[in-house]
Amino acid sequence: MDMQPLCDDLAAEQQALAGLLAGLDEAAWARPTPAEGWQVRDQISHLGWTDRVAILAVTDPARFTAEMATQARAARLAQQLEVGRRLRGAELLAWWQHGFADLLAVLRRLDARTRIPWFGPAMSAASFATARLMEIWAHGQDIVDALGLVRPASERLRHIAHLGVLARPYSYRVRGLEPPEEPVHVVLTSPAGARWSWGPEAAAQRITGPALDFCLVVTQRRHLADTALQVQGELARQWMHLAQAFAGPPGPGRRPGQFPRSG
Repeated sequence: MDMQPLCDDLAAEQQALAGLLAGLDEAAWARPTPAEGWQVRDQISHLGWTDRVAILAVTDPARFTAEMATQARAARLAQQLEVGRRLRGAELLAWWQHGFADLLAVLRRLDARTRIPWFGPAMSAASFATARLMEIWAHGQDIVDALGLVRPASERLRHIAHLGVLARPYSYRVRGLEPPEEPVHVVLTSPAGARWSWGPEAAAQRITGPALDFCLVVTQRRHLADTALQVQGELARQWMHLAQAFAGPPGPGRRPGQFPRSG
């Protein structure tokens, strides 16, 4: 994979979210989001902190592994939120944008196959950049939900859907479960009407529906029941209830009925 088009999409995703944040008043920055205990400002503080740690993981993987990967999760979370709690909204937005620009420049110089350590499994540079895109989109969804904003879906969702499919085994292993060997055929309709598919077409386990809904489920921003996804087979349904495209311990996800059905 060529890193440049992927980094272009990563930059576009960041710019789309930054555009929604520009001009927010302080009350909006303090609005609670669906992530319990997190305000809008905390979502951006988290992204800005992890962007800077991502630079360390790329440029000095030994130091990242020694100092960050071994750090207690509670300590990391406290650090992530500290910046956002002391800056005004406009200052926080500028801080995030500056750190992201530095990370993007670092990623553009990498070979797509370069291995990068992270808080979950090590990833190729291509998967790492995709994961950063997914993080921006997912935390952006929390912000959109909190503020009642409209965010058009884009074809960049293909990156998130692909990561969600690749993360199927991880969704089990992070819970101490053995991933099933039986494949799942995933067929999604993109926002522009394209057909995206993964897995053998003859598979008995199947998931079909809007790409947006699949991405919302694998990032745990919607419960399966609140989507238009059609799931066939016990293992396919089990996966959709466990799906986790992000690193870290199992997330609680969203409650059924918490949000209206999308699309």
